[in-house]
Order: sequence, then structure tokens, then C-alpha cells
Amino acid sequence: MIKFFLMVNKQGQTRLSKYYDNVDINKRAALEADVVKGCLSRRKDECSFVEYKDYKLVYRQYAGLYIVVGITDTENELSIYELMHNFVEVLDKYFSRVSELDIMFNLDKVHIILDEMILNGHVVETNKSRILAPLLVLDKMAES
Repeated sequence: MIKFFLMVNKQGQTRLSKYYDNVDINKRAALEADVVKGCLSRRKDECSFVEYKDYKLVYRQYAGLYIVVGITDTENELSIYELMHNFVEVLDKYFSRVSELDIMFNLDKVHIILDEMILNGHVVETNKSRILAPLLVLDKMAES
């Protein structure tokens, strides 16, 4: 099961966070800081899977952004690694070469995409067209 999904920049600033497990709001900042520090300090030749307290962390870098996903011990790390890539491909398809600014200024749309892919910590959809369908309908309604 996926416990949390984070997107942070190289400076360690959180750009997107989604929790699928109940984490106290006061503990989230400390958790994010600790997780981000641990992942950003690793070298490029080190594994993208890290043991951290009760979680396994899977992280991946895309240009100036890192995606970090906290999972349970029973979750498949490689499937989550591929899910992150699929997520970025969906963002690229929607935003035409997504950037950090696209994410910051369209956070609601990014959350819609993530919610179409992950429900209650479980992957429910990976088809890019199906993931984007609700968002494209909302865009059409906004135009008219």
C-alpha cells in the first residue's frame, strides 16, 4: 500500500503531497523534511529504494524535481517506480512538457490526475487516456 506521495524540488521544498495514511499535520512537516533530506543526499549511483522507519521509500528524479513515495513492506518497489514514471508521462501529456511552475500553478489539476491513478493508497488506473478523461471534460466545460 502507498502511504504517501511527495513531489519536491532540489531545494527540498514540497510542491505536492498526498497522504493515504492518517499522519498528524504537525508530524507531516518533520516527516517530509526527514524523508527529503535522506533521499536528496543520496548519490546518483545508489539504489532508489530506501528503508525508512515503518516505510520503504521509492524515489526518482526528474530534472529539478524528485518524486518520493512511501510504501509498506509488502508493496512492490519496481511497480511504484514505474508508477512514478507513468505519472510524469501523464503530466507531460497534459501540460506539454511539464515544469515545476505547471505543478505549482495547477495543483488542483495535478491532484485530479493523482486521484485518478491512486485511490486509498492503491493503484487503480495506469491508462493515460482514462486518467486524463475527467480533466479534459472539466476543461471543455470551462471553455463553454
